[in-house]
Amino acid sequence: MIERRMQEYRRQLGSFEVVDWVDCESIERMRSRLQVDAPVSVNWQWEYGSEVGELRALYEKGKQNQWNATTELDWDCPVTKNDWLVRCEASQLAMACQLAGLDEATQRAAAFDEVAYTLSQLLHGEQAALQLCGQLTNLCPTTDEKWYAASQVADEARHNEVLARFLSEKMGTIYPVSPIVKALLDELLSVDGYVMKMLGMQTLFEGIAVGIMDMLKTDSQNPLLEEMIRKVQQDESRHAAFGVLTMRRVVRDADEAQMQRMEDWAFSILEALNANQQLDMLHWLCPKYGLDPENVAMLPHLSPQWLELNSQIYMHTVVPNLMRLGLITERTRDQWRERGMLNPTRGESDPELALVS
Repeated sequence: MIERRMQEYRRQLGSFEVVDWVDCESIERMRSRLQVDAPVSVNWQWEYGSEVGELRALYEKGKQNQWNATTELDWDCPVTKNDWLVRCEASQLAMACQLAGLDEATQRAAAFDEVAYTLSQLLHGEQAALQLCGQLTNLCPTTDEKWYAASQVADEARHNEVLARFLSEKMGTIYPVSPIVKALLDELLSVDGYVMKMLGMQTLFEGIAVGIMDMLKTDSQNPLLEEMIRKVQQDESRHAAFGVLTMRRVVRDADEAQMQRMEDWAFSILEALNANQQLDMLHWLCPKYGLDPENVAMLPHLSPQWLELNSQIYMHTVVPNLMRLGLITERTRDQWRERGMLNPTRGESDPELALVS
């Protein structure tokens, strides 16, 4: 399990246990590991007709909603540190600069850097999704799943293209993959079998991506950023729907041991991501602004709204979907609440309707 491999990086920060890489040598060693052992079986399928109607419909929707990143975005739109790229309140780093008494120009620059770092991690995740969906075209047992996974490969290539171009041309940098993101993506790429790969990428990471992108789109103050995220998010919503529709059939046929394995693994992946509490980003960016990374990481924990703020990206899509799939039960529900990923006071929207709209 991923949490055992990360145990050496766990420590207390106030009352919260975090996963924090501070050893530069370990970070570079992880980033330099470019080859991941990921044995993939090939699953032939001789039934070329549709076996899963809802997946065939999702495949058709994907064909209709293709878009060209070169021609359908206004690349002449300026993106600059001199303007607010997102609202100040949406940037943890900008708010920390404000509390430290730094001027508004510095706050705008900090928000710009935080968005660049976040988009860079999304870009690295899109590369992992590109490779993982290639694996799924081999592993999936039905033609409908293979066809949709193949169509998602094209989507992920476009997302790599558009995010890399935006970061390189408009923001001026692509930040390296964060240690926590690299560790978790390696886990997803190397885990055995199509069920766990489907759960990991399509349900967990695509669900998280939808939540992050929705916040970026809502908080954006730049037309190009907002439109780019809107288009990518439209694709990501279909991808998350692919995971939900496939996992419904998986959990329907799973026995208790299989359900518990999936439930525990889903929690371990998202708990590790949550336990980083943005420390990878803060270690990288805070020194630029004379801020202490640990103090900035602790600021949200001092707010009475911490649970609402922390759980927002989890409650957007991934946690409601896991609950509907039976992969968050009374056996693990308290762990999700204790780690700030499940907010029992927040009403749940119907993610399935949002995912396929």
